[in-house]
Amino acid sequence: MVFASTLDGPSIPWVELIPILSLLAGTCFLLLVGSLVPTWPRRGYAWVTGISTTVALVANAVKWNNLYYNKGATYFADVIAIDRFSVLASITICLAVIFGALMMSAYLVRMNADGPELYALLLTSAIGALVMVAANELIVLFLGLEILSLSLYLLAASNRDREQSQESGLKYFILGGFSSAFFLYGVALIFGSTGSTKISGIGQVLSGSISIGNSDAMLLVGIGMLLVGLGFKVSAAPFHVWTPDVYEGAPTPVTAFMASAGKVAAFAALIRILAVGLEQRVDDWRPVVWALAILTVFTGSILAVVQTNVKRMLAYSSISHAGFILVGVEAAGHAGSDGIATSMNYLAIYTVLVMGSFAIVLALSGNTDGETNLSDFKGLAKRRPALALAFTVLLFAQAGVPLTAGFVSKFAVIKSSVEANSYVLAVSAMVAAVIGAYLYLRIAVSMWLEEPESDSEISVDPAVVIVIVVSVIATLIVGFFPELLLHATRLARFAPL
Repeated sequence: MVFASTLDGPSIPWVELIPILSLLAGTCFLLLVGSLVPTWPRRGYAWVTGISTTVALVANAVKWNNLYYNKGATYFADVIAIDRFSVLASITICLAVIFGALMMSAYLVRMNADGPELYALLLTSAIGALVMVAANELIVLFLGLEILSLSLYLLAASNRDREQSQESGLKYFILGGFSSAFFLYGVALIFGSTGSTKISGIGQVLSGSISIGNSDAMLLVGIGMLLVGLGFKVSAAPFHVWTPDVYEGAPTPVTAFMASAGKVAAFAALIRILAVGLEQRVDDWRPVVWALAILTVFTGSILAVVQTNVKRMLAYSSISHAGFILVGVEAAGHAGSDGIATSMNYLAIYTVLVMGSFAIVLALSGNTDGETNLSDFKGLAKRRPALALAFTVLLFAQAGVPLTAGFVSKFAVIKSSVEANSYVLAVSAMVAAVIGAYLYLRIAVSMWLEEPESDSEISVDPAVVIVIVVSVIATLIVGFFPELLLHATRLARFAPL
């Protein structure tokens, strides 16, 4: 009692926690009420998930507006940073959760299943993601990473009637454990070098001296370990080997959520660590990111074109997209570059594109969620022309065709790379984009110019229709009016040290 009376804990700004508390309340409600009430109205779980996530989205939008005239601040003994960078990433994650809940609703209706635990896992993974994007402390970042990862492991293996789902969950769990070990070891080495695990604190230590003596080697190894751990999460080559199998085997709504929210959280954490904590060691990490970017864009683009399964195609496509984002991250290492803004712009656009694309895959995947071969998409224009047209728009956007959001994102990161004088990287990204375009044209040709192998009726759930329509409209609006999003991402900035 004496200890408790003298304990001076950090003040808790509850208003700043509203997004996380809203998601947590939704999780508790789903698990408690879902287990106590035997019969829920169909899609009831999806409504609870959507409402709690919408509250978090609105709260983040209010934060964005309130941060217009300041750079934000750190809270909870400086372990959480509430700034425009974290708020923008949080808004993107909340949108991914809403889209994911809509797709999960359609998936469960088709499978004639009832899964409050799946929606709860969506929310817990979102909580982990929100912690990651706002973490100003490496241990807190690790906790968010594990909350996100454990939820995704379970979601990937959630279809117990499909062997591929069990396999994907197991592979993701085993390889994810290795990546977490690398990350945690890197945290330990950086702490041993700098005496701090706070990201801003690491930046202050490194800016206070030119060299840290005999700890230089330890610091460099720690930075490398962090890059390996987060490289796995963003599907950067050569740490991408889990991606195709996990994306193919996991339920399609889970794949979409994993490819969007998971990538946003991991990249946001990576950017904050590099740009804030390791800004003074940019000459050490920038060449590594440069090499990872080139390897990733070519690995994803080249291997994608030889696939015959659309989910695997989109998996390798996501690897290529990760490479393009790394191009922006590398540009951020140069003084005066807008690499951070272009990277966040790419992440926001990619989230919309990947959600819409996988929503169409879900519509065609059949009752077993396994009809995702390229042959299943043949002649789609003759069976469902509107669906084929929507998929074509999203595919062309991913290829970077002008007047689409994908062109805006690719052009922005390549432009930032050119302005940073990384000409080899910029040219490599453009060449990889040309190679990757073959993948998207291949799917489009199959839909429009080949005869369908089946004449069965394609039934599209209304929830899936919403995701597709919103994705296509957003893709075209940003394509025609790119400044709408570019202006917002340029305002994304970090809280002061």
